[in-house]
Amino acid sequence: MKILRDLSRILVGLVFIFSGAVKAVDPLGSAYKIHDYFLAFNMGWLDWLSLPLGILLCTTEFVAGFSVITGIRQKTGTAIIILLLLLFTPLTFVLALTNPVSDCGCFGDAVHLTNWQTFWKNFILIILAVIIFTGRKQMINIFRTSTDWIVTGAVAAIFILFCLCNLRYLPVIDFLPYKTGVKIADQMVIPEGAEPDKYLTTFIYEKNGEKREFTLEDYPSDDSSWIFLDQKSVLLKKGYQPPVHDFSITSINGVDLTSQILADNGYSMFMVSGKLNEADTLHLTKGFDHGKYLSEHGISYYILSATSSDKLQNYLNGLNFCTVDETTLKTMVRSNPGYMLLKDGVILAKWSWATLPEKEWFRVLTSAKENQMEGNNRSNYIVLTLIASLLLILFTLGINIYKYFFIK
Repeated sequence: MKILRDLSRILVGLVFIFSGAVKAVDPLGSAYKIHDYFLAFNMGWLDWLSLPLGILLCTTEFVAGFSVITGIRQKTGTAIIILLLLLFTPLTFVLALTNPVSDCGCFGDAVHLTNWQTFWKNFILIILAVIIFTGRKQMINIFRTSTDWIVTGAVAAIFILFCLCNLRYLPVIDFLPYKTGVKIADQMVIPEGAEPDKYLTTFIYEKNGEKREFTLEDYPSDDSSWIFLDQKSVLLKKGYQPPVHDFSITSINGVDLTSQILADNGYSMFMVSGKLNEADTLHLTKGFDHGKYLSEHGISYYILSATSSDKLQNYLNGLNFCTVDETTLKTMVRSNPGYMLLKDGVILAKWSWATLPEKEWFRVLTSAKENQMEGNNRSNYIVLTLIASLLLILFTLGINIYKYFFIK
């Protein structure tokens, strides 16, 4: 039984640590998913809580998983996990039945699960959590209670800081299709032989006051006495969908600029803002100043937004304003405003409002400098993250080895 409890503890702990970590990498993505839930359940008035709840949820998951797997405040961590599962398992069952949101977002954009897969995952985790809970009397605290809380609080504080860094400086790992180095046009291609969507199409006919539904196989093509009324199609199975399937840039005059921009062999800069009226005025001013400067120095500059036409009028200043679907903009750059540099349709670099280089940097654009800047910023951040993760893993292993060999 002890082996089963230990295996359950390790598995549940790792799942919650992973779930919390991938959400922390992209806290805005978690906020967007919570926003979708609020809309699905007609609770849009709570939308302002989306980001705080996203950070709170991923921190709670990570700290609870850390507690369960290390044994530090293990009883508390187990109780939190059971409470979370009791809350979300019925919710995912409702989602599986009604499907108002196609992806639960439980593993961020790193791993996509259907609602039914999520429900069964939670169901299995509940069983494992109950196994852990039944052995709570055998749980041993290595440290004193005060030390346990200090360690747990420190882990939570570092984790929240990690969330805020990803929020300010863009996700340290980009799980979305618009990654640096990607050629956007290649991500829009449907491979030959790819499975298309499968629909069930039915036709509604009427004859002598009687209405009947027919399929393509049995509709009355040879009987003219049946009068066609309507048809409907139901999606049976989703086919292949390319990573980028909704990328379309339209000028405010209604001209489609997508192909032109992706084929441009010069430099193009995107200033991405889902809603201009929701962005900080100082950040927008900096972006507009960059736009005027870059346009004067031969770099095409486009402001991509989903701002409504009446509000957009307040920002028109002679730069190239374009309309793009808001969901696409959120997928392109997790920042408002955010920036994307392209050449030949390839994404060379991405920045948040906080990391946008000074205007002068763009005057001397070279491939070496692009690679150097992007590589240095990202590599330092990734190295620090890997070091922190390695220390956490070593600490966890040390605790468990100590418990196994020295605490009876």
